[in-house]
Amino acid sequence: MSDLVATVGKLAPVALVFGGGVVFARRKIIGADTSKAFSDFAFLFAIPCYLAGSLYSSDLGRLFDPRAIAAYLVTALLGMLAVGFWSRRTTDARGVALRIMAGVQVNTTYFAIPVFVLLFGDASPIFPIILLQVCVLTVVVIAVMEFGAGQEHSDTPALGAALRGVQAALATPIVVACYLGIAGNAADVPVPRWLLDALSFAGNAAAPVALFAIGLHLGGTGLRLRGAARDEYALIAFKCLVFPSLALLIGKYLFGIGGSWLTYLVLIAAMPAPQNLFIFAQRYDTDVDLAAAIVAKTSLLALLLLPGWLLVAR
Repeated sequence: MSDLVATVGKLAPVALVFGGGVVFARRKIIGADTSKAFSDFAFLFAIPCYLAGSLYSSDLGRLFDPRAIAAYLVTALLGMLAVGFWSRRTTDARGVALRIMAGVQVNTTYFAIPVFVLLFGDASPIFPIILLQVCVLTVVVIAVMEFGAGQEHSDTPALGAALRGVQAALATPIVVACYLGIAGNAADVPVPRWLLDALSFAGNAAAPVALFAIGLHLGGTGLRLRGAARDEYALIAFKCLVFPSLALLIGKYLFGIGGSWLTYLVLIAAMPAPQNLFIFAQRYDTDVDLAAAIVAKTSLLALLLLPGWLLVAR
């Protein structure tokens, strides 16, 4: 019982900032539409600063643990196959890709990084997963989305559009920051102390701003409990319950991972669906309401379940 109380206490800052955003939006103190400005600040500036400085200063040998990365990759691939096989009979290629993204990808930047910083004082275990998710999983989703769009509009070259989407994914500030941090670390490039301090100062704003932005978004959209899509709650259950369970079983029993890394893998898998799920749904005009509902509901449910997953993983 004392462990549960201690865990909940560690998550109290997350709940406070997240809940503050919800309250501010609901009471119209700050408009929910301003959540995009907060999100853009975190996504385009604060989080890249945090990633670049932290990766440069990290021990890459410890950070990029091959077994842990392989375990997460196997978990993600199995999840993608399960969701894809289950949803292929009820929707088109774009709908399948969107559901795979909802069930397997996680909100690393807006949710996982602030949670890890508050729980462990360090979000570095998430960095390999960010690269894996953006450079592999998101690229697959983009390619399928573009292929589906090309099939619907026969005059659109699907391959060219997919390649442009892949290039855009690899050129996002977060990925570029990871590349710079890793390259500088590996090449032992001297970086002035004042610059590392500046990156740390800007990066420290990422956690509260990102969580507050999610709270504002959720407070403005609310939770739609009725009129849910047929597979909405199945996807939410898979994301918040089945996927972290897979990470636990595969990491512990298939790869023999224990200790801190097992905890990290399970908690990363237990994070909510990514916020850009809604962006992709809008861009490709597919299941927009479903995407918005899954982002909001998994964010709230993940926050409630995190203390339990932390205890189970330990």
